[in-house]
Amino acid sequence: MADPKGFLTTGREGARSRPVEERVKDWNEVYVPGSLLPIISKQAGRCMDCGIPFCHNGCPLGNLIPEWNDYAYREDWEAASERLHATNNFPEFTGRLCPAPCESACVLAINQPAVTIKNVEVTIIDRAWESGNVTAQPPERLSGKTVAVVGSGPAGLAAAQQLTRAGHTVAVYERADRIGGLLRYGIPEFKMEKRHINRRIEQMRAEGTKFRTGVEVGRDIDANRLRKRYDAVVIAAGATTARDLPVPGRELNGVLQAMEYLPLANKVQEGDFITSPVSAEGKHVVVIGGGDTGADCVGTAHRQGAASVTQLEIMPQPGEDRPAHQPWPTFPMTYKVSSAHEEGGERVYSVSTTHFEGDENGDVQWLHMIEVEFKDGKLEQKPGTERKIPAQLVTLAMGFTGVDQENGLVQQFGLEMDARGNIERDADYATNVPGVFVAGDAGRGQSLIVWAIAEGRAAARGVDRLLTGRSALPYPIRPTDRSLTV
Repeated sequence: MADPKGFLTTGREGARSRPVEERVKDWNEVYVPGSLLPIISKQAGRCMDCGIPFCHNGCPLGNLIPEWNDYAYREDWEAASERLHATNNFPEFTGRLCPAPCESACVLAINQPAVTIKNVEVTIIDRAWESGNVTAQPPERLSGKTVAVVGSGPAGLAAAQQLTRAGHTVAVYERADRIGGLLRYGIPEFKMEKRHINRRIEQMRAEGTKFRTGVEVGRDIDANRLRKRYDAVVIAAGATTARDLPVPGRELNGVLQAMEYLPLANKVQEGDFITSPVSAEGKHVVVIGGGDTGADCVGTAHRQGAASVTQLEIMPQPGEDRPAHQPWPTFPMTYKVSSAHEEGGERVYSVSTTHFEGDENGDVQWLHMIEVEFKDGKLEQKPGTERKIPAQLVTLAMGFTGVDQENGLVQQFGLEMDARGNIERDADYATNVPGVFVAGDAGRGQSLIVWAIAEGRAAARGVDRLLTGRSALPYPIRPTDRSLTV
């Protein structure tokens, strides 16, 4: 145990954010660089090293949280990094982007603020990179087997790294012009600077992983050709079919899916554009959808100089306390204020968009909405509550409904789909097509980054067993195991 009295004597203290008026003028990460290091050892000392560490179960990766908390408390950063990497290929991603279901499952969180697990995690990995403790781990020998990974998001990268380290020759196919998937073009720079992806890619290249960008399997290369060329294929293409809003005026200029808007802002940071082709500058922006993607649109609009930003959510505003039907250690749906929300804008709950109104040029100008409420389990509109708000740029951030089935990948492989629009797989992450596996959102549906990495690692073990008859890779989670998290 780190500090036997730490949870009694030390209060929770998190990372400090840069002032709003400063950070909205740039795209750097919102937290003060280096602000965690002076406090993180004491924060790690709050960990009680519980007899049954429910944080393990709260984390889909099964991170060894009490162990690396103990090392962090003792400032043995190298040992902490080793324990962290034992279950997680990319802790610098999860330490910045994960909603931390482990903290919701922390035993201390029953009646006190949880241990700052996420902050400890990101401090350990940042120290590891700074100290040179993160190095390439090429395999001692090659198996002679080849694997293609379709998609370079967290699931695809995790699967590729595990399989490369197991000795297989792995090539990652990405349809975008850069590696990273949603990490690259869906996550704004202020949440995670892309240098973190770049150095992991270089590590993977040094280990032997090959990358093929600008190649869309199903369009640029036939899936059957890929299957014949490689001994196994892992599909980690994500759930990229966005949920739409079929109301009058949807066709107006300026009404976009979030993933038509966010990547352009990231491409500016990559140097592809001087300014975004779709900018919120001087416009009244409305974001439809109250989740993380919606918050990303809010923060992006602030940095582009929006005249106003309004975020709409059809569900009622959650409470600040854990609901009775979501008891500890489950991940509760509570009211959260992200860094983007701290920067301004208005959040409106229990409303539904009825239609959009445009001008003579076909550009959106107004959004019409009505208040809604649940009655007997059904969502009903409240008469007399109609109103309209200015909207010159509208982003739809209402989630995703499944795998892209228009590019030919599903049909060419002959993959079976489930009722939710995901690719069917068995307990080893194998599809109905021999030698073809699926991991991450493509098989699970839209989910968390920790689930993506966990499934990538698990699918890699299934592939390794197929190719070699056994596997020394870590024992995986099962596709049906949703643990105690969302």
